[in-house]
Amino acid sequence: MTDHHTPLHPSSDDFGSIKLIGLGGVGGIVARYLLMYLAASGATARVVLIDGDAFEAHNAARMSFSEFGNKAVVVRDDLLELVGDSPVELSTVQTFVTPDNVADLLHEGDIVLLAVDNHATRQLVGNHCRDVLDDVCLISGGNDGVGEDSTGHAQRGSCGNVQIHRRENGCDLTPHLGAYHPEIADPSDQLPSELSCSEAVFSTPQILFANLATASTMLNALLLHLCGCLGYPEVCFDIAEGMMRPLPLPVPDG
Repeated sequence: MTDHHTPLHPSSDDFGSIKLIGLGGVGGIVARYLLMYLAASGATARVVLIDGDAFEAHNAARMSFSEFGNKAVVVRDDLLELVGDSPVELSTVQTFVTPDNVADLLHEGDIVLLAVDNHATRQLVGNHCRDVLDDVCLISGGNDGVGEDSTGHAQRGSCGNVQIHRRENGCDLTPHLGAYHPEIADPSDQLPSELSCSEAVFSTPQILFANLATASTMLNALLLHLCGCLGYPEVCFDIAEGMMRPLPLPVPDG
């Protein structure tokens, strides 16, 4: 249990390798405030921005960017001055995560911030963290769009959740992404790398403020992880209902 009167301080001055996958509506916000925090903390960190998509004119309603082009590169260039002369290293990978490259992108000891809009990528990254890596912290956030989701259910765009899967020494400290989410365990959508050009252009409209809520919740979980006091595996929210609540850790069998 966290002592509510004790300030939150990271347990180390080396935050290691942080991989941010997805630099769209949620990931772009995460990147900005993550780099502001890291630079101000004075801690050492190696941040890698990963995205194969490009900013286009129709993104402007819910994303902040200075020019068109690969999202990871544009976000890096926009935010380089936040890093300044701090001990934060910032680099990019201009590709989507695929079965062929996931092992090259995600490594032991990584903190993985997953800010994508499709369950197929969540399944891929989640399975890699569960099945291949012994030590990893995966923080995955998302929110529903306005209209029908990939399963055909109507959504109003106000709900979202953040999941945290942590592994230490080959043991799960929290459930993997698909454990209680069948839409991730058996996704009905496709990886972005598998979509045709016409399919890739289409995206479900999202509410900017739901994106903000998702990004904030992901960063909150990251801070608690760095401070060694992250005590929940998932947070659900609904901005229309003013609701945000963590889900308790599951009770072990026996």
